[in-house]
Amino acid sequence: MNKEILLENIDKIHTTKMGIDRIRKNLKIDTNDVVKYCKEKILDKECNIYKQGKNWYCEINNIKITINSYSYTIITAHIVK
Repeated sequence: MNKEILLENIDKIHTTKMGIDRIRKNLKIDTNDVVKYCKEKILDKECNIYKQGKNWYCEINNIKITINSYSYTIITAHIVK
């Protein structure tokens, strides 16, 4: 699956109120715009983007962002050990 699909739909990426809180907590970030933060990571040239099942996974540095491939909802993000 080609990552261009995700990149072409970057403007559709969003999350829920619960998603914002979860991502902020998991990544230990203090930003008001969690979606913007995630989009910047996804758009980074170093970001490894791949699709598995119904989700896109975006890995950069020590962060892994999970996005639903149908709704473009950021489900969660984690720090990868």
